Amino acid sequence: MSSKSKYVVLFITCAHYNEADKIANELLNGKLIACANILLHSESVFWWQKKINRASEIVIIAKSTTAKINAVIKKVKQLHSYKVPEIIALPIIAGSAEYLDWIDSSVK
Repeated sequence: MSSKSKYVVLFITCAHYNEADKIANELLNGKLIACANILLHSESVFWWQKKINRASEIVIIAKSTTAKINAVIKKVKQLHSYKVPEIIALPIIAGSAEYLDWIDSSVK
């Protein structure tokens, strides 16, 4: 196992599948992420405009490097339908060296 903090998992919620698919493909084509998992159903409960809201959403889980985070955020904001889209990155604190190397080679 290799420990490298230069890798991230990103969570991006979307209003519908077509939006998630478009965002994932744009991020992949731009070499901003190595992989995107599109989870087809998520129930979100959240504060918005001073009240609790509920929404069915699609979640993208993407793998990338910390060096690509700002570019990912910029691209998602260009493509996203939400005024304030969820785009968060969590560090990958450890993983197989081969997988982390694959992330590197995929976003170059």
